[in-house]
Amino acid sequence: MNNINTQNINNDTFCTELSSQIIQNFYKVNILEIEPTTQNIEKNVLEDDLSIVIDNLIDLYLQKTNKGKDDKTKKQFVLDYFNDHNINLQEIYYWLLNNQTYSNSIYLLGYLNNNGIGIDINEQNAFELYLKAAELGNYLAQFELSNMYFRGKGVGKDYDKAFELCKKLSEREYSCGMHRLGYCYEYGVGTDINEQKAFELYQKAADLGNAKGINNLGHCYEKGIGTEVNEKKAFDLYHKIADLGESFGINHLGNCYFSGIGISVNYQKAFELYQKAASFEYDIAQHNLTSMYESGYGIEKDIDKAIYWYKKSAEQGYENAINKLNDLFG
Repeated sequence: MNNINTQNINNDTFCTELSSQIIQNFYKVNILEIEPTTQNIEKNVLEDDLSIVIDNLIDLYLQKTNKGKDDKTKKQFVLDYFNDHNINLQEIYYWLLNNQTYSNSIYLLGYLNNNGIGIDINEQNAFELYLKAAELGNYLAQFELSNMYFRGKGVGKDYDKAFELCKKLSEREYSCGMHRLGYCYEYGVGTDINEQKAFELYQKAADLGNAKGINNLGHCYEKGIGTEVNEKKAFDLYHKIADLGESFGINHLGNCYFSGIGISVNYQKAFELYQKAASFEYDIAQHNLTSMYESGYGIEKDIDKAIYWYKKSAEQGYENAINKLNDLFG
């Protein structure tokens, strides 16, 4: 079957002297039907203590980022954190808007803008806030800023700046920066390709428990990037990520069973793993699952289910699924 995507790198996965007009821009945005007041939030959390709650959230979020958690998981963590502390989303937005005195509050306001929490998504405002917080030394802001430069979100693509930010984070021993810097060296993002450096950085990030570092280290062993091919090591590393419950690791373990990477081919096992990863809304796994339904590998053919999962994957913007639907329906 030719449609299974065995890509093992999460590409979803990436200060300057630009001046910022952040505050004046915010008063122009369309907030979701709420009066600008912190009166209600004071009923749940004393305003004097809210900065402590925010600092704790940022510390926990940084830990998850360094563990290589995916963006959806981290966003849900933020939402759960607010809910657990009885914090209304729109009210925290206004509180942050009126308390832009330190880097964590600036960063968090940028995060809300970037992820559409308590407000419509506004990538330009997010970029400006991340830039301001990054210039104050906020590591999470520097990491998010590298993402925006890499993807061209809220600002034009600038691979050189993305590389420099990742390099600074890596030098400070942040595994999220090591993993991203390894990606830069592997693919020549803002620097020359250096597969040996990529392998070393993935290894270092993996040693610190970064799931994406573990994943990319498996990719190196599978493909012989910066090291000798060792499919057994690749399989073991993918299995390790899957055991951590990471959707991309579960999907990659499915690839191993589908293609016989470090293990005997087992289409039924591959199908079960793709199904599990797809249930976590992992778009590539959803696409792989559709391919199995379409071709009848590991499961009885079912075109209706194939179309269902193609649509689910396409809804998340996965290009291969979008193209397949266009081929099917024009």
